[in-house]
Amino acid sequence: MRRTTKLATALAVLGAGAVVAVGGVAVAGPESAASGAEQAASARTTATAFQDGSGQQHQYGRGNGQEQGQGQGQGQGQGDRQRDGSCPTGTAGGTTAEQGTLTAAQKATLTGMAEEEKLAHDLYTAFAEKYDVRVFDRIADSETQHLEAVRTLLDRYGLEDPTTGRAAGEFADADIQAQYDRLLKQGQDSLEAALKVGRDFESADIAALSEARDGLAAPDVEQVYTNLENASERHEAAFARWLDR
Repeated sequence: MRRTTKLATALAVLGAGAVVAVGGVAVAGPESAASGAEQAASARTTATAFQDGSGQQHQYGRGNGQEQGQGQGQGQGQGDRQRDGSCPTGTAGGTTAEQGTLTAAQKATLTGMAEEEKLAHDLYTAFAEKYDVRVFDRIADSETQHLEAVRTLLDRYGLEDPTTGRAAGEFADADIQAQYDRLLKQGQDSLEAALKVGRDFESADIAALSEARDGLAAPDVEQVYTNLENASERHEAAFARWLDR
């Protein structure tokens, strides 16, 4: 009797819904085959004794668990970082758009953006040293990426970088220096005060970036400003979450 005839006879004898092992593979009877994915899932659950002779099925099961656990761990870790204001990879402010033209006022704004990003980095770094709260470290890391994106634009448009050679907490613009000193002092009072400083600074930065995008004829600058604005929204939300704890 041919193998297929034997298989059909065995399934008929065992009845509808039966599952047998053929060459290490679970094969379903008529009702089981008709029920599709549901029966296939059931067969995987109930017929764990079927192997190909080398125990590979059990190893496959362990591998799935390890991969699932690893994937969940990585996903959770990335989610935690983003909830704390970190920027997803590739979205921190870089540009792939083409160069355009800038007015004198827009060039001045771009130069000021470099100092603003340095201010945020230096401020959050100082708070991270005072308060053992990961949100400051993570957002400070993002601000480093933001500053690099702005520096790329400064180089592209032949503008001087006002942050070059400046130590932490030191700024070329007197107004920026005064702002930094004031915000740093406010955040020294308590963790809550520092979180509020971060939240309010990011809120103001969102408004400034939105205004700076108006009338731009430079796709690369607009792209960076948009990325920075999106990042500031994440930072603002992260500080707000910590304040609500």
